[in-house]
Amino acid sequence: MLAVRWGVFLIGITVFSLGVSISINMQHLGIHPWDVLNVALFEKLGLSIGSWAIIISILLIGVSWVLDKSYIKLGTFFNAVLVGLLVDIFLWLDFLPVASRSWSDYMLIIVGIVIMGLGGGIYNAANVGSGPRDGFMLSISDKLQASVGKVRIITETFVLLVGLLLGGPVFLFTFVFTFIQSPIFQFTYGKIRSKLQYLETRHQHSA
Repeated sequence: MLAVRWGVFLIGITVFSLGVSISINMQHLGIHPWDVLNVALFEKLGLSIGSWAIIISILLIGVSWVLDKSYIKLGTFFNAVLVGLLVDIFLWLDFLPVASRSWSDYMLIIVGIVIMGLGGGIYNAANVGSGPRDGFMLSISDKLQASVGKVRIITETFVLLVGLLLGGPVFLFTFVFTFIQSPIFQFTYGKIRSKLQYLETRHQHSA
């Protein structure tokens, strides 16, 4: 079952990274606050978008490690590296649709957001470690005795402002991202998690 969980995790990470890459190609319509920051740092300082995603994820893991180690598992480190690496690979391969500045861009960015929601739900359901951002926000929430929702709003608003000040792509879809992605994430997470629990129960009974 551990091998199954890691397999599900890797599928989820790959799907999630594909969604991120599609949305980055449509960045003139706006992208997720964390990706706004990654793109802004890439444009200002060089390296690659994926490299900045890895650097920021490692910094967030460091803070989480100090505040609450319980949210840091092996999957958290794999998440930090693999998402950035896969985004760079997908963008380098250059097989994804690029912006045409027409109505089709709106369809494509929605597809990207949906894919991100699916991927996020899949890899989180594997339960091999919270993502660096999730672990960071959960540890802050525990430390301050504040709701996760409130911490997420404050954190992502701050990240968005930094990205905006650095000249990152903040437009319409930056503000509607969560409303599309979150319900898809929740639905996928619930379905995959219950399926894995069912398989685990069957495996234990047959052992």
